Amino acid sequence: MQRRSFIGAASATAAASAFGTFGIIGRAQAQTITLNGASQFDDSHPFTMAMQRFADLVKKYYGKPIEFVIHKNSALGLEKQYVEYMAQGRAVDFAVASPAHMSTFSRSAPFIDAPFIFRDLAHWNKVLDQDLFKPIADDIAAKAGVMLIGYGGGGVRNIFATRPLATLADIKGLKIRVQGAPIWSRTFAAAGMAPTVIAYSEVYNAIQNRVIEAGENEAAGVEQMKFFEVAPQLSLTQHAITVRPLCFSSKTFARLPKDLQDAVIRAGKEAGTYGREVESGGDGKRLDALESAGKLKRVPFQDRAAMKKLVDPIMAAYAKEIGAEEIFAKINAA
Repeated sequence: MQRRSFIGAASATAAASAFGTFGIIGRAQAQTITLNGASQFDDSHPFTMAMQRFADLVKKYYGKPIEFVIHKNSALGLEKQYVEYMAQGRAVDFAVASPAHMSTFSRSAPFIDAPFIFRDLAHWNKVLDQDLFKPIADDIAAKAGVMLIGYGGGGVRNIFATRPLATLADIKGLKIRVQGAPIWSRTFAAAGMAPTVIAYSEVYNAIQNRVIEAGENEAAGVEQMKFFEVAPQLSLTQHAITVRPLCFSSKTFARLPKDLQDAVIRAGKEAGTYGREVESGGDGKRLDALESAGKLKRVPFQDRAAMKKLVDPIMAAYAKEIGAEEIFAKINAA
């Protein structure tokens, strides 16, 4: 199967200028605010579902006329563009985006979603419930103009590959696509792999054309992007648990009336929790369905502890480098 291309940055920019952001419809006596959201995925993806729940909750808590438009299936580009648009206060008012895409503005942003930072789902939930990432969220808001109003995610990330990978020896020299934040390249290189940064929309074709052998993602992404068609061996490295903030443009937020601001903050937190429940709860079911249909094969990874041991010094050095040593200590102690 040849993957269709997503709309690129140029097309997204053109679309953005057509929609504008924080639209006001009607006369002064009867204003209706329109907020624009953007998702790379369709209605069935947990990120889109969390955004729709956010829209529904804002309507409920605000109690006044308001419209939401969620542009799906990458109609306005990819998550990196969404972050840029929110920072500029145009085209996209809210979106779910990977912290890696915020690293241009805040060096500490990728720490929210770094490999081997969480022991398991219980630890992940505790860290998010205790709001231990607040100092990083504050830094992102100050430097990027993007507010993190809720935390979704919960998918356990594994390596999908063209061949079975069960040990450290198997992954040595593996040509694998990683996210753009430097910490991902550093940790995967420390584990013996040969990481490279490729746009998310190009991963399928890159594997198909043998530019890379593997990628890493949670079940929802593997299913939605059909990565199993070109890399059907899923190595259960469980190297990360996704944290996908529900983001809101600070510039848009500043223009909203106070009662709507309150509704956005309240709805954001609840929608993030909902997104976590949907994704973490459905992760295993998605893999069960794919494996039962013969679309992928799960491969137990025998050397996760040894892999983490190789990565731990990199994570500690990274935390020190970005001034997140105290946060890292609190996470480890949670």
